[in-house]
Amino acid sequence: MANYNKVSVESNARTELHDRLSLTGAEISINNLPAGASVPFVHSHKNNEEIYSIVAGKGKVIIDGETVELAAGDWIRISPAAKRQFFASEDDAISFICIQVKENSLEGFTKDDAVI
Repeated sequence: MANYNKVSVESNARTELHDRLSLTGAEISINNLPAGASVPFVHSHKNNEEIYSIVAGKGKVIIDGETVELAAGDWIRISPAAKRQFFASEDDAISFICIQVKENSLEGFTKDDAVI
């Protein structure tokens, strides 16, 4: 049995990788919003922080009523309790990766966890 999983994903509106990669410590999703579109709901979490990487386009996220502009190359971390909703700009699509992990669960960093 291999010690890895590999998948290829299409450019869908949303692709969740939890089941496809048999993830055990995180949820990762790939999200694509066309120009003028938004995630159709405001949400928060009970335990999980979210880390977003904006890979293409531009838009904004509203976090607890505050608007944060986003563009390709940006990274943003949002705490579990924060209420959030993502929007593509009116004239450009936005693509982002969301990594969801339990807040305060990291017990070691790469250099502390690596075995050489």
